[in-house]
Amino acid sequence: MTSAPAISTVGELRAAGHVSKPVRVEIRDNLLAALREGRDPWPGLHGFEDTVVPQLERALIAGHDVVLLGERGQGKTRLLRTMVGLLDEWTPVIAGSELGEHPFEPITHVSRRRAAELGDELPVEWRHRDERYAEKLATPDTSVADLIGDVDPMKVAEGRSLGDPETIHFGLIPRSHRGIVAINELPDLAERIQVAMLNVMEERDIQIRGYVLRLPLDVLVVASANPEDYTNRGRIITPLKDRFGAEIRTHYPTALEDEVAVIRQEADLVADVPDHLVEILARFTRNLRESTAVDQRSGVSARFAIAGAETIAAAAIHRATSRGEDEAVARVVDLETAVEVLGGKVEFESGEEGREAEVLTHLLRTATAETVRTHLRGLDMSLLVDAIEAGAMVTTGERVTARDFLSGLPVLGESELYDDICDRLGATNDGQRAGAIELALEGLYLARKVGKDTDGAETVYG
Repeated sequence: MTSAPAISTVGELRAAGHVSKPVRVEIRDNLLAALREGRDPWPGLHGFEDTVVPQLERALIAGHDVVLLGERGQGKTRLLRTMVGLLDEWTPVIAGSELGEHPFEPITHVSRRRAAELGDELPVEWRHRDERYAEKLATPDTSVADLIGDVDPMKVAEGRSLGDPETIHFGLIPRSHRGIVAINELPDLAERIQVAMLNVMEERDIQIRGYVLRLPLDVLVVASANPEDYTNRGRIITPLKDRFGAEIRTHYPTALEDEVAVIRQEADLVADVPDHLVEILARFTRNLRESTAVDQRSGVSARFAIAGAETIAAAAIHRATSRGEDEAVARVVDLETAVEVLGGKVEFESGEEGREAEVLTHLLRTATAETVRTHLRGLDMSLLVDAIEAGAMVTTGERVTARDFLSGLPVLGESELYDDICDRLGATNDGQRAGAIELALEGLYLARKVGKDTDGAETVYG
């Protein structure tokens, strides 16, 4: 953040050559400037580059209000919040004005009176772009007063008459004048409340309780919504939907790399989670989205994989702390702890009652097998398989340290198999080496080359 300009009066602002722009023009100019310079105006968004982003950019260049439609966890809210970066970093407002009006264009009765009285001495303050974004989660109890405004009884009690426009307490949308207002889960708004937004969306003014009060608002309205066929909690009324210039469908990442990038970006990891485990979680999530056992109208949120990564990181640091390990590194065995707690984040089809754990376990194993094939394809594991068939057993588990696991591996003579596995997966310390070899053993089990027995906190490959 840079420092705000030092200009403090409207006279100084005029002398500096400042030009007032409507918020839509401001966003358009900044977006086009970013595109000309090759800067990414949408940092932190993955998988939308060729689909959602071009549609949104065209809508903003056209000056349209936008509604984003998509299942949960597709990044709709993040996309809306990223739009703040298209506003000017600092913008002048009339000091003390309730609606943040531009010093050249006062719109309320109070600000017009002050501008007439003070002239070039009208005080100016500067507002950062982060303060020009307002977000409202639509709930059934949201009122017209919350969004538009109402009569303030305290101001009436001070002696003003009911017809005085200064008795109005403005709601969220007027207070977002010269900025962006975002309404999440728009269909949850009662239909009569949506009706109150019609004037804001088309005529760009507000009317409160029959007052002859028309404020020419300069506000960009954006909203998010789940598809109506899933939520059944409400709908966007047709006149309001018609007033949005653009309706854009979002989607989950289509490429595995984007899914992994989202997990890495959003997860707050308290321990080392190797890349192959993040990939398993990404594949697991994608498998759930394709499964006929899962209600796809609900979707499988990106938060599922993010929470999974955070859970296995927590399991790793729990083991390291309780068992005295120097490095907390997540391993394949920790994936089971994630499945145990994440089942509630997935909605299954009605015919799958009682099979939820079975479906989750099967799809996790499928994701693990796909990851093994991707990274360990072509390695000759026959020596390890032969050693296990000859009676060797490898013990692991959520309470088995990496050092204990590595010391219990069969000796393979002059073979460099263990080193090859670790090199393929980029393992450099004991925790990562244990995780890499554990992945190879799990792959052999899933390929039915070795057996596996799980008893409580211990898992034995034999």
